[in-house]
Amino acid sequence: MYRVIATICAALSIVAPAAANTPAPAKSAAAAPAKLEASVEGVQKWIYAYRLKPEPTRVPAAVRAMAQIGVLKDPEASGIYIGFVAGVLGSNPKLAEQLVDKMLPIAPEAEWAVVRAIAYSGLPSWKRLMGKFAGRIPTRRVMIDKHLSGQLPTLDEIALEKKSPAFMEQVRGYFSFGEKQAPAPVTTFETSPELLDTLWGYYFATGSHAPILRMVTLLPWSKDNESIEKLTVGNMAKFTLASNGARDMKLLAILKGTAPHQPKEIKPALAEVIEAAETVEIARIRREARASLEELQRKGPNSRRNMAWWGRVGEGAIALGCIAAAATGQVQLGLPCVIGGAASSAALKFWSSP
Repeated sequence: MYRVIATICAALSIVAPAAANTPAPAKSAAAAPAKLEASVEGVQKWIYAYRLKPEPTRVPAAVRAMAQIGVLKDPEASGIYIGFVAGVLGSNPKLAEQLVDKMLPIAPEAEWAVVRAIAYSGLPSWKRLMGKFAGRIPTRRVMIDKHLSGQLPTLDEIALEKKSPAFMEQVRGYFSFGEKQAPAPVTTFETSPELLDTLWGYYFATGSHAPILRMVTLLPWSKDNESIEKLTVGNMAKFTLASNGARDMKLLAILKGTAPHQPKEIKPALAEVIEAAETVEIARIRREARASLEELQRKGPNSRRNMAWWGRVGEGAIALGCIAAAATGQVQLGLPCVIGGAASSAALKFWSSP
């Protein structure tokens, strides 16, 4: 576990110096049409520049490139791509059907991404759109049916955390007879840190306030001393908001505009994010995040629970570091970040082995 924590801390140390010191690219150069290359770096670079010159008709080619280079194979590492495609669909309702039509057919292992993007798009007619293309995505019929029936949530419906069972539900559990069924897994931001990637992807596609405000609600978790999951997700939300806000003036304006309207439990952490972004003191945010993770390390056995979740956090933290790096003009850090994610999994397996 200590090695996994160290890997997460290393992810935090990748981005901040570059974010603090690298000059922002000139607007005239950034506004030029971006060339889409079929590589991890090429696709990421195109995504990060998309808001400066939106070209939704090129998104189907981008999706096919994503499938070709294999970035859609792992759902836990694909959040930014799903969020981006969802954002493009949601912000182009008149083109959505045409865009999905041109994305298909696609490699079977990437079909789930099209389904998820439609569900996460926020389109009022997303169910109609998904139903229309269900016949062309036969390998994901179960997933489609669960989305259409409400068993799988949309992005807006995903809860921040899993609710504890009510008292009477617990009592009934104690006095029930027969074999107990395991509760169905519930997707939440607390247990699925990759959803932060999804929100950033949506923002990169649209510049919308909604995904940013959703991340703002996670900021109090950066001070949580009871839950490993909340502490890590909260710190990553805080770090990426500050890192991106230091270079994205529109994002900083969103954060400053929403600050007076936030509840008291959010205001202190949001004020820290805004101050760090305005003064470009991202290193302080990084140090605080590292300190909180190291505190978990000092707690001993309690820090070692739920090894599978820690593996996802290690990869998710590094993936978020990639997002912050690319948003500040350091797209070349993308590949090392991806390699780092694999290293996190290796560290987890090493620690878990007898």
